[in-house]
Amino acid sequence: QVRFVESGGESVQPGQSVTLSCVGPSDIFNANEMAWYRQGPGEQRELVARISVEGRPHYTRFSGRFTIRRDNAKNTMTLHMRGMHPVDTAVYYCNTFPAGTIWGQGTQVTVSS
Repeated sequence: QVRFVESGGESVQPGQSVTLSCVGPSDIFNANEMAWYRQGPGEQRELVARISVEGRPHYTRFSGRFTIRRDNAKNTMTLHMRGMHPVDTAVYYCNTFPAGTIWGQGTQVTVSS
């Protein structure tokens, strides 16, 4: 039972930008703080950024390169990432914050030259 669907992942070169999108059911989306997470190869899943229902963003260590936004009317959330580095290679997921137990498929972002 997938709650959220992520899209927009692609292969890019270092320095380029990527924008990810997430859509989910309105009852869950509009009642919760939402977040983007990522899991790199051989790494644990980590929080990238979160955003309150009112749209206030909070970044962990990616402020300045990443921008998180949400549109409650459309039940969507985006993550714009610029200045991509190879270490940003990961599967990116969206979920509530704190995260629920059900995860989507994620969307793969690969950064390489």
